[in-house]
Parts: sequence; structure tokens; C-alpha cells
Amino acid sequence: QVQLEESGGGSVQTGGSLRLSCAASTFTSTMPCMGWSRQATGKEREGVAAIYTPRAYTYYVDSVKGRFTISQDKAKNTVYLDMNSLKPEDTAMYFCVAAPTCGDILDGRGGYWGQGTQVTVSA
Repeated sequence: QVQLEESGGGSVQTGGSLRLSCAASTFTSTMPCMGWSRQATGKEREGVAAIYTPRAYTYYVDSVKGRFTISQDKAKNTVYLDMNSLKPEDTAMYFCVAAPTCGDILDGRGGYWGQGTQVTVSA
């Protein structure tokens, strides 16, 4: 069992920045990928970014490439999502995810989920 706790959401204006943090109870070899998915009101859940924790390989969906950066601190079992140049369409509940593959996360799937943190970007 992996427990995930997100923090760092909030409200910003277009063009602003936020940093999300996800503290995991452990990094596990059965769920080596950590990342973020999001779900906007009335829309399907979508993957955002993922990191392969053993090697820190990172993956992003096209809509956030160049704006979002995922990183990790293995000593703290923590994954971060730095979000820059935020747009209103980034408004969503963001969930931390642990999964067997990073492709799972980018497809909006996962094994373990956090409770979510809200990100709101105003025009």
C-alpha cells in the first residue's frame, strides 16, 4: 500500500506559477512511476506528467510540455510538479498517482491515488 498526499494547489492568474508536492509513504519497485493526473469539472481525467523514479526519466503530455516540470527528491519520497505559464485550461483537480508504468499515468490510469489538490487559473 502506498499513501500519497498532495499539497500546493491554489488560485493564480493567467501566466502565473504554482508548485505541487506529493509526499509518498514509500517509493516501491511495483509502482516505480509517479506522476500527476488532472480532472476538470465535467471532463475526463487526463494524465499530465510522470517520472520513472529509479532513473528520474520524465514524461509529459503535449499540452504541458515546456511549461510544467516534474522532479523528485528520493530522500524525501516526494515528487514535485512545477507549473509555469499557467492557462485557464489548466484549471482542474490535480491528483498524485503511483503506477506500474509511466504510460499508465499519461493515459490517466494509476494504482494508487492521492486525494487531490485544486488548481484554479483565472483569466
